[in-house]
Amino acid sequence: MKKLLGIDYGLRRIGLALGDTDARIAVPLKVLVRDGDIRGQVDAVIEVAEEYGADEFVLGLPLNMDDSVGKQAKITQSFGKLLGEVSKSVVHECDERLSSAAADDYMQQTELTHKQKKARRDALAATVILQTFFDTHTDEGTPSLD
Repeated sequence: MKKLLGIDYGLRRIGLALGDTDARIAVPLKVLVRDGDIRGQVDAVIEVAEEYGADEFVLGLPLNMDDSVGKQAKITQSFGKLLGEVSKSVVHECDERLSSAAADDYMQQTELTHKQKKARRDALAATVILQTFFDTHTDEGTPSLD
């Protein structure tokens, strides 16, 4: 069994979710404020991964709706490359185009205040990213045939 840390690398915050390859269920974990340089952000994510025993990462890649790689996707890929180098762990990329919208839809059904929703949104987006990865990949990381 491997533990995976899902990551929603946003402009202001980094949402994190956790899951494992046995249960294949993602759960929201926490939100980090994205401050400092990229190396500090990588170190903060690695610290959380170590705290929760995560073996690999699933990084949401914000592709454009036409499948092209835009500015934010390139920034995210740079973060992922450095995360892999520093952690010496596998960093999977997962299409995240609609993860924040899915998180917003879910939260509309709750009675949380706007402030509470905002605080949880990025962790829920990371959960959607990680769950999408589980739903579309086998344990070996290849697309599922079912």
